[in-house]
Amino acid sequence: MPKICTIKIDNHLKASSNCIVATAHIADFPVDLPLEPNIREPNRKSGTYRQIFDSLTTEPEEFFARHSGIVLSANQVKVSKDKLELEILEASEGGSNGIINGGHTILAFKTAKNYDYNLAKARVKVTIHIGLEEKQAKDIALASNTSAPVDSRSKKNARGDYDFIKQHLAGLEIKLGIKFRIAYYQNQSGTPVNAHCNVNHLFKLVNCLDRNRYNPENLRSKHPTSLSSTTKITGAEKERLIKLLSLLPQALWIEQKFYEVIQEYITNPKRKGGNDLASIDLRKNTLLPDSRYSFGFGAPADLVMPVVASFRAFLDGDYEWILPFEEFAGELIRHLWDNYYRKYLISEKTAVHEERRRKKEGRSTHPLIG
Repeated sequence: MPKICTIKIDNHLKASSNCIVATAHIADFPVDLPLEPNIREPNRKSGTYRQIFDSLTTEPEEFFARHSGIVLSANQVKVSKDKLELEILEASEGGSNGIINGGHTILAFKTAKNYDYNLAKARVKVTIHIGLEEKQAKDIALASNTSAPVDSRSKKNARGDYDFIKQHLAGLEIKLGIKFRIAYYQNQSGTPVNAHCNVNHLFKLVNCLDRNRYNPENLRSKHPTSLSSTTKITGAEKERLIKLLSLLPQALWIEQKFYEVIQEYITNPKRKGGNDLASIDLRKNTLLPDSRYSFGFGAPADLVMPVVASFRAFLDGDYEWILPFEEFAGELIRHLWDNYYRKYLISEKTAVHEERRRKKEGRSTHPLIG
């Protein structure tokens, strides 16, 4: 059923046949409008939000002059002398109505009301687009969000660049009986603020396994210097990634097993002393994209990438395993850990401690100074 929202106004003008601009009362402004058209969710800890809240609560009568306003989308608008009635269709109703730009502003309104600030004299400019299609609303959102940087991930999501991976993950959830926790845009609610649960992390995992782009048998082929996806996913890039997504379950399994090996190592009661592994923080936690797996230590999201990349040598040009994956994968992870990765992390931690000791003693490892 459509949602009806009432906005109390001082005046308004019809900017075009499907756009109304009005001066709205903040004290009565609806703060439960959907964020569907917006490309990111508001962040209460951001500088943008704090500036808006401070401006609103310290000099509310000056807010109209100092603020660029709010942009909304509505299915229909009924106009009267002192109010606007907005009919809002949410995504489940086939609409894309709500806040196009101004999520931080409306969050500031809500907080100020909760703390009983006097907003009787506060006004805000509101621009209402009527009857927009979803793509039109997203385009306006991309153009409007300029008060603070919008990350490329949010822009890609607004353009629909991630739709193919969303569909793929939905199929995997049904097939494997799992649930993914993946953030596709800034400040996405319901997902952890964790680099492992960023959609870009999934792309990095499968990029490690691109045997054709990074052919281990070709001496001229270089290892990737960056695993991040491009700013825009072109048709050719999408086609490549769709092929690689068939390897995502194995890439996620490798990551999970590798973290299990680390967990086993750092909790082994036979070991004495504290953590001797570089990049591992025992005060934090690691959450993996598959919501079944969490670990009691913090690790950078790229830590596992060299291990995943090692499996590239066992793929052919069609991204098929030349040996049954389940027959060698566990043994290879253990071999890499015991013979290479564990020793490397220990040596890096030792080097850091040695450098700190030298600095404390007033010496340096620099060859011209030390």
